[in-house]
Amino acid sequence: MYTVIKECGTVTNGLKQETDPYLMTTFHQEVSAGERFEFGANWRAFLNTLDEERILEAELSLKSLFQIETFEGLRFLDLGSGSGLFSLAAKRLGAQVHSFDYDPNSVGCTRHLQQTYFPNDPNWTVQQGSALDVEYLASLGTFDIVYSWGVLHHTGAMWQALQNTVSLVAPGGHLCVALYNDEGRISKRWTRVKRIYNANGLGKALVWLAYVPAFFAKAVVRSLARRRNIFAQYKRERGMSMYYDWIDWLGGYPFEVTNVEQVFHFYRQQGFEMTNLITRIGKGCNEFVFQKQALD
Repeated sequence: MYTVIKECGTVTNGLKQETDPYLMTTFHQEVSAGERFEFGANWRAFLNTLDEERILEAELSLKSLFQIETFEGLRFLDLGSGSGLFSLAAKRLGAQVHSFDYDPNSVGCTRHLQQTYFPNDPNWTVQQGSALDVEYLASLGTFDIVYSWGVLHHTGAMWQALQNTVSLVAPGGHLCVALYNDEGRISKRWTRVKRIYNANGLGKALVWLAYVPAFFAKAVVRSLARRRNIFAQYKRERGMSMYYDWIDWLGGYPFEVTNVEQVFHFYRQQGFEMTNLITRIGKGCNEFVFQKQALD
């Protein structure tokens, strides 16, 4: 049995969420079948660590990524808003923000930040939606900045989702996507690990025990070797938490990968020019920023 949520029936942190009945049903079916990780549950735990320092680091990350000091007057789409941190950062930088996510708990997280920092602000909307729903995306119009960090490789149809971003970017606007790096056989091994994690409670426990202590030990060794706190450094990079990103990595399913060349050529054929690129060696996300050709 799957409960269909009507109107704003689900409550997270005392705040009602706007949810789509069909998406709610589909989401819970996928989770129950072991085909999807509950990203939103992880982000809800992450919000317990959120402080002003993390928010400021997220703002710095956006300004550096897009090479823009202020987002004043810009329309910003957070496609797969997750915790809502970067929607909040964009809003504080002056943008008009639209946030959506497929995971209902992620919608709740983003809504919580909206109501905490910008209650009832008409220039920040939060909805449940899918990057694969062409009709929904068409209803949103176009944006000066489309931001989708670490999202589209979890849709189950990554290249379709990437294609769907094209029409969302206004002429002259910018698009950021961050996508998992293709490591060949290693990526296939991680796919198996993620399937085990999402299969059931036992699988989750086994994967956690097999990897999290090892991740922690490695981080401690790196901290000692480099004589600096790796955990604090990680927080300064994007305002994120190393631990909750570990959980996101271990559980993150569906899971697809690609490489820099494939993404570069794909968007060039769609009329985009790359303006920024941050690459990763090994596991992790390559970050791409593209600008859409302006109309003549």
